[in-house]
Amino acid sequence: MRNYELMYIIRPDVEQETVQAVVEKFQGIIVNGGEIVKHDIMGKRRLAYEINKHREGTYVLVHFTATPAVVTELERVLKISDEVIRHIVVREQTA
Repeated sequence: MRNYELMYIIRPDVEQETVQAVVEKFQGIIVNGGEIVKHDIMGKRRLAYEINKHREGTYVLVHFTATPAVVTELERVLKISDEVIRHIVVREQTA
């Protein structure tokens, strides 16, 4: 298993219940074939630039270990999710 870091931004116009549902959906995908090391909902913050006419968004940061197949499935679901406006998955290098 490899170490990864996931950061995604949820649209600011969704309710808190929907934010929690989106977070749980992605946690379920990760836990299906990996393990969450750290999970942090950073809250609503202003974006550096406008994305799809949104000036702010809810940031979520997740550190996890998983196989590459889990990451592929996670990225596929992130791309088709309407609530997520941006995401990035980075593999952490070990020294």
